[in-house]
Amino acid sequence: MLRESLSGLKFNFPWRSYQANLLKSFNNHISDGHFHVIAPPGSGKTILGIEIIRRLGEKTLVLAPTLIIRNQWEDRLQSFFTKNEDYQSHSFNIKSPADITFATYQSLHAFYKTFEDKNNYYAFFKKHNIKTLVLDEAHHLKNEWWNCLIDLKNNNPFYVVALTATPPYDSEKAEISKYFMLCGEIDDEIAVPDLVKETDLCAHQDFVYFSKPEDLEINFIVDYRRNIADFKDTLLKDQTFISFIKQHRFFKKPEACLEELYANAEYFSAILIFLNACDVPVEMYKLEILGFNKGKAIVFPVLELEWLEVLFQNLLVDDREQLLENEPYLLSLEKELRRINVFEKRRVNFIGESLLYKSLSSSPSKLKSVVSIVSAEHENLGHDLRCVVLTDYIRKEFLDIDESKLQTINKIGVIPVFQHLRIRFSNKEALAVISGSMVIIHKSILEAFGRIENCDHFSFTPLKVDNEFLLVTSKKKTKNSIVSIITALFENGDVKVLIGTKSLLGEGWDAPSINSLILASFVGSFVSSNQMRGRAIRKDADKSNKTGNIWHLACVDSTVSNGGRDVDMLRRRFEAFAGISNSDQPYIENGFDRLQFPQQILEEDVEALNIQTLKQATNRNDTITKWDKAIIKGKRLTREVKFFHLGELSYKKQKQIYYFDAVRFFVAELSFAILLFYLEFILKSIHIVLNRGVVYFLYTFLAAFTVSFGYKLYKAIALYIRYGYLDRKVKKMGNTILSTLFELGFMTTDKNAVFVESMRVNNGDIVCNLVGGNPFENSLFSKALSELIEPITSPRYLIVKTSLFRRRLNIENFYPVPEVFGDKKANVLVFQKYWRSNLGQNKVFYTYRIEGRKLLLKARLFHINNAFKKVSKQGVVWK
Repeated sequence: MLRESLSGLKFNFPWRSYQANLLKSFNNHISDGHFHVIAPPGSGKTILGIEIIRRLGEKTLVLAPTLIIRNQWEDRLQSFFTKNEDYQSHSFNIKSPADITFATYQSLHAFYKTFEDKNNYYAFFKKHNIKTLVLDEAHHLKNEWWNCLIDLKNNNPFYVVALTATPPYDSEKAEISKYFMLCGEIDDEIAVPDLVKETDLCAHQDFVYFSKPEDLEINFIVDYRRNIADFKDTLLKDQTFISFIKQHRFFKKPEACLEELYANAEYFSAILIFLNACDVPVEMYKLEILGFNKGKAIVFPVLELEWLEVLFQNLLVDDREQLLENEPYLLSLEKELRRINVFEKRRVNFIGESLLYKSLSSSPSKLKSVVSIVSAEHENLGHDLRCVVLTDYIRKEFLDIDESKLQTINKIGVIPVFQHLRIRFSNKEALAVISGSMVIIHKSILEAFGRIENCDHFSFTPLKVDNEFLLVTSKKKTKNSIVSIITALFENGDVKVLIGTKSLLGEGWDAPSINSLILASFVGSFVSSNQMRGRAIRKDADKSNKTGNIWHLACVDSTVSNGGRDVDMLRRRFEAFAGISNSDQPYIENGFDRLQFPQQILEEDVEALNIQTLKQATNRNDTITKWDKAIIKGKRLTREVKFFHLGELSYKKQKQIYYFDAVRFFVAELSFAILLFYLEFILKSIHIVLNRGVVYFLYTFLAAFTVSFGYKLYKAIALYIRYGYLDRKVKKMGNTILSTLFELGFMTTDKNAVFVESMRVNNGDIVCNLVGGNPFENSLFSKALSELIEPITSPRYLIVKTSLFRRRLNIENFYPVPEVFGDKKANVLVFQKYWRSNLGQNKVFYTYRIEGRKLLLKARLFHINNAFKKVSKQGVVWK
């Protein structure tokens, strides 16, 4: 029964089509007690949440990550669901709940800590008859906040409504699991293209501006890499270390520690790969113990730094207790690794991700990038420019830096950005700074400031280095907060470039006029990046043709071809949101590739790439056109799995080419050779036909054919059986997963409306996706397919393809049974049944038993070349 105050609420406006569609499916999804929705900024997420509260009709606790967002809930309730903004049955105090109580996660945790007996905590919510929990942006939860919330959920039969703009897909697996444990699986999603189509979001594009490291930074990187290279070269000749590794129990007597080998295959692999690089022979019997056949050539991978990392991580940390007799020697190794900055906090890192990323991500070169971007945007937009620069820290220590010492600024922050723009930007009157503890404006906008709020309520102190800028301090409580005053000045155009912290402006702050956003932030998750992007892509009621440019900064590491760690982190950041491509035929998908940058980003390319990017950014009408063209190509965002064409040889089949293009070429070559052979044989053998008859001729022909082409035919068949048409095989795997999902009850969509699509794209990659499924089904399917084709780690069950041909040709294919099916033997058998139907004979092995563990180790070694490579990725594409 609806609570009376909730039944009196009514949305005052017509629903958008995407909102209406989501609400239409609400009753079906809430049947399990959960309703989990992805809704990007601008989609009316809060309004939808209030409508769901109204429909459930139960006493509700709404939890938000910040006070600003908490207050927005009450504001949207009054503005959109009442006639006179007179809804009274709400509260901001958990201790005194009303029909709707608005609170923060932090306040719930503080309330939780007041109870010595947790049963009293659970009883409080039962006593007050709270039956609905609304979780806004639950990815913000700290561990202790999550604990008190999951305890509450598990002890009370709540409806749980979870609303988020970005699920935390970039988090660790454990964090993702906790998130979905609390919120339930994703039920529905409002896609950004739908919002652009309905003009609720503006057309927008992401741009990347590259910079070169400062001399000090590049010298540090070069020295770091040189020290590691020297260490590796020395290690390969160090007879003491080689002897130490040869005496390791894994190498000396592998048959005596099979259980350990099964549990840590990477460690054993690293030992073998290192010794092989030192030209130490590996006896075949040791490999036979692991299941490799006698006489088969084994080609070990090159000793990359990743393998050295595995080796030393175990020697110095994970396996150290087993090596106590060598402790003095291990201490000397540890000291050497610390000297070259690869061992810290019990972690060995030869790649230097965190160390080099810290240097590049906060590179002062990015301050010059900000100046270049702001100058270009101002030249293009003039008075219409509304640019926001978001960064992590204030850096007050640089407030009194004058122009002569500008080069001494060695950190990124609000004040360093301000100082560079103050000195190098032509329209410095348009600058303003806002953070939680500091506000700076130009004296030329004092009059405009006074029209919004009485200037007597504030003190204005000129800066020491430039008396045209004023430090603003509040004297007393005012009608308008300083944030709302600066926001109004920005919206009116008195301030055109606003520099602030992401903690203040990154989420919950609303200024629809923003048309250029520079993300000078490098701390925090990719989720927060997407939240910040949301500031720039909102529509502006006063400018129907608004477009949003979102700028990302990256500092290029010239010592590696892929651009380095800062560029790599940016690639990962782009996985969190979908956008328009820069191609002539535009499409919508997530990921960095849509921007059409080369795979190799070198220091000498930086200037040309930036010129091209600035040119693209000035053509805002082109952004609108591309969105219009791309939107009509699809109907919904679909998750797809991309299987990369790696183009490398497996170490078990040296000199054999694995992919179907090679198979096809080989068969064509064989066919052509057979044709030539046949013609030549006929011409030379006419006398045999004439003298001894056709039967004798046929026997002679078959014998000659077998001698000439038997091995080639064998090789072609072997290659085809192993790799065949890869895109067709991937589709068969997809069909196996889909059929299993249906039989086990994971699918609710009509069976006739869902199918698997797989194709090979131009670069040799294979893409596969589920067509017709809902977001939850798409997510399950993509995750299972990714697990199936990624390098094997630690699955509960392995499935091995078997057949007479495979046994005769010594062809083995190992696949992990996806986690969604691997929790129960009965589910595994269903998966095996459909595998047999689609992909042929197979055997299933439980990897927690001896036979299964032995096979698992063999499977891992079989895929050892791809151990540190990304074989596939899950993407989101508009189709």
